[in-house]
Amino acid sequence: MPGDTSNTLIRTLSRSVRGHVRESALAPILMAFEVVIEVIIPFGMASLIDDGITGGDMGHVVRMGSALAALAALSLTFGAFSGVYAARASAGFAANLRSDLFRRIQGLSFPNMDRFPPSSLMTRLTTDVNNIMMAYGAVIRMAVRAVLMVSFALAMSFRINSSVALVFVGAIPVLGAGLFTITMKVHPIFVRAFKRYDSLNNVVGENLRGIRVVKSYAREAGEAGKFSEASGDIYRDFTKAQKRVAFNMPFLQLCIYSCTILISWVGARLIVSGSMSTGELMGIVSYSMMILMSLNMLSFVFVMIVISRTSAKRVMELYGEVPAILPPANPVTEVADGSISFSGVGFSYVGDAGRLCLKGVDLTIGAGETVGIIGGTGSAKSTLVQLIPRLYDVTSGSVKVGGVDVRDYDPAALRDAVAMVLQKNTLFSGTVAENLRWGDAQATDGELREACGLAMADGFIMDMPGGYGAKVEQEGLNLSGGQKQRLCIARALLKRPKVLILDDSTSAVDARTEAAIRKSLSETLPETTKLIIAQRISSVMDADRIIVMDGAGVGAVGTHGELMAGNAVYREVCASQARGVGDFDEG
Repeated sequence: MPGDTSNTLIRTLSRSVRGHVRESALAPILMAFEVVIEVIIPFGMASLIDDGITGGDMGHVVRMGSALAALAALSLTFGAFSGVYAARASAGFAANLRSDLFRRIQGLSFPNMDRFPPSSLMTRLTTDVNNIMMAYGAVIRMAVRAVLMVSFALAMSFRINSSVALVFVGAIPVLGAGLFTITMKVHPIFVRAFKRYDSLNNVVGENLRGIRVVKSYAREAGEAGKFSEASGDIYRDFTKAQKRVAFNMPFLQLCIYSCTILISWVGARLIVSGSMSTGELMGIVSYSMMILMSLNMLSFVFVMIVISRTSAKRVMELYGEVPAILPPANPVTEVADGSISFSGVGFSYVGDAGRLCLKGVDLTIGAGETVGIIGGTGSAKSTLVQLIPRLYDVTSGSVKVGGVDVRDYDPAALRDAVAMVLQKNTLFSGTVAENLRWGDAQATDGELREACGLAMADGFIMDMPGGYGAKVEQEGLNLSGGQKQRLCIARALLKRPKVLILDDSTSAVDARTEAAIRKSLSETLPETTKLIIAQRISSVMDADRIIVMDGAGVGAVGTHGELMAGNAVYREVCASQARGVGDFDEG
């Protein structure tokens, strides 16, 4: 039901007001005081004109003038403090909402993240939250002011003269209906426009991440064209929306001038007949301007609400996203050892048993064993190992680590026992030491150097200005590919894992350094199960066993010698690499 959806949306977003409830309450309360005083001022003006100026009583003019000046100053004070509290409340609300969303994103699993591209998440955390913040600030201040002003001014107008005040009764529904129609026609355009923002952010993100490729291929003009196209789509949508919103002001002006003419005409007739004074007419004219300008303010708030409603629904998509991987009711929190077992494993990224990228995988890997994994492009090597720390859940079958189904573990405990060095080496802006301590936040300087020694990284780190305190630029742009890989290996080693997965993580280092890394890992981590995905046969030929991935499953398993003797595909790859004419590609 739409009403239920709106109520759910409001309840969910209102949780982020925490810590700013006082400011959120004071802003409308102070605004109410300001409105009451502003409504009293025209009533006092009528008295000043009728009893003071028309009546020739200068004492009354001085007294009433002084009182009105004091009321105006008091109204200004209330309005200023209302603005301050509204700003604090809306900014604090947005900060909480942004933090809540970020924590929500951190709690999502890989399958959930596949549904939300990074560009879309960035838009929701920035543009969408800002839209909601602006609407919230407008509601607790501007909307309160407009509603109270219309109500009080209308009441005062009826008190002065009900015949003239009836003009407003006819004008308000017409104005309200017109503004509602305009804002409703704008809503679908804003829905489309914010989706365009996702596309724009995606273009920018891809360009900045791949700027070296763009420049090396001299594709700046093409990228500028893609950006212009995405930006142009947003321009066209917002132009169309603003054209419709632009009808607000002329329509409002038409209502204002029509009401002014009617009030003047009716009021003049009443003055001539003696049923109304000049001061009373001036008061009603002032109230008419208050009412109609407040309705204009409401139309502005309505537009902001329409925009923010679109943003709020996009934010609610994240709130409504249930993590695909959740801990069981009574999770196992300790991984006994690094033994791994695949039993009848089938897997599909879309959860469709008819579209499996892994089929019927049966494997048993002992604790402390070193296993190499090779295969062609698309043979699901990376997919296979991502099931071990339960980054994804199997579609069928089971995966066990330490003799326990991975679905029975607490995900954090399981992932703390399984260290992965992924194909894409990700480093964060900060120092070398800060990046390494992602593996163990409490690691000592000696432990950092020990891990880096095993990964053959200590030498180049000490050659950097500042050593372990040297700055790492965002994504490690000031490091070579091999240096980044070695730092990532060292970071993983600091976890002291039961299972270590190296997913093509030495492809950028030379053969001699790679051999030294393999030797140090073998000698210092004898109880850690090591899975090495590689393109080069030389990277895995010394492994206890080698798994050859073929198609959507395991083609063969054996030692280097066994595969050379009994597997034609493996022999062919070895021969081609020996001649330097072929490698297995990444998969």
